[in-house]
Amino acid sequence: MAPTTDPDRPRSRQRVAIGCVVLTALATLVTLVVVVPNRSSPTAPPTTSAAPTTALPPSTAPATTAEPVPHPPYPVGILTVTVTEPATGGAPARTFPTDVRFPARAGAGATGAPPDTPLRAPGRFPLVVFSGGFAVSPEEYSVLLDRWAAAGFVVADPVYPFTSPSPTLALDEGDIVHHPGDLSAVITTLLDADAGTTTGPGAALAGTIDPDRIAAIGHSDGGDVTLAAVADSCCHDPRIGAAVILSGAESTAFGGTYFATTPAVPLLVVQGTADDINPPGCSVQLYDQAVAPKYYLSLDDQSHQGPYLEAGPARDTVQQVVVDFLLGTVERSGPALAAMHRDGDVPGSSSLTLSAPTGLAAGSCPGAPAG
Repeated sequence: MAPTTDPDRPRSRQRVAIGCVVLTALATLVTLVVVVPNRSSPTAPPTTSAAPTTALPPSTAPATTAEPVPHPPYPVGILTVTVTEPATGGAPARTFPTDVRFPARAGAGATGAPPDTPLRAPGRFPLVVFSGGFAVSPEEYSVLLDRWAAAGFVVADPVYPFTSPSPTLALDEGDIVHHPGDLSAVITTLLDADAGTTTGPGAALAGTIDPDRIAAIGHSDGGDVTLAAVADSCCHDPRIGAAVILSGAESTAFGGTYFATTPAVPLLVVQGTADDINPPGCSVQLYDQAVAPKYYLSLDDQSHQGPYLEAGPARDTVQQVVVDFLLGTVERSGPALAAMHRDGDVPGSSSLTLSAPTGLAAGSCPGAPAG
């Protein structure tokens, strides 16, 4: 907690069979096959003939069908881009890496394309920017991130300076005040990559991201950052259309005012009832102030990090409910919103509500604005 389009590749030329020539009415039907080299594979050795075969009658010839559009869960590819923010207002320039997961083409490596080639057949995918907790390596959340990418989202995982473990930079939790700007810089960098205006690894993402479907997710301090980017007048980014706050809170560190001047954004708040780092009252406080549509997922007897970093039913619930929420809000899927209630209500484990969380109330939240 804070201190406190791709146009389809031209189809390979089909091998062309030149006729079945009837020599005489009593002659044997013979096929002479001439093979045209595959123009899309210049290194393939040219073949000029093949052994005679018996032609199939037209009624039994194999039918050709278009390759079906794949559906989730997709294979997941990953690449790393560098995000750079220019020096502004006397603050130095900031540069940090960001891992980007995306739906990948199945078996791309076997066809000669790089194994992590982005999938484009279904069209562009929504973008999700994930902000992790203080002193936690972003890759520790890889199970959740992989699950969300496999569901059909491009998931960016920035390694924020000074708050992610680093061999060269000392940790400084106070640097969190810069992270809403960092989050926005990640969005800008990836939208530039989608538009084809960048070079380097990010160029592979051209044509894969829908700029009108963007969400943000954050855990702990990263939840504070995400909330500031969607609901605080200090750093609101209007490009973000939905947000998930995992054990996060409001923070006076950012300045500004929450939920007063920013448009309502669909919000999913997730909180463990046994969290002694981000008390449940913090999550209830921000949830009570938020404007609908909003959802509260309460995780029975769960700690601050357990349901996000440790294998078990709680993490399974979080990863699926988040998918349902994103599909329901960013993708506008009614069935996904219905599924979210089913997946979030697990007797003895978790409950999902659109109203006041049962048995919980807003309380004193260290570092949050009063009230």
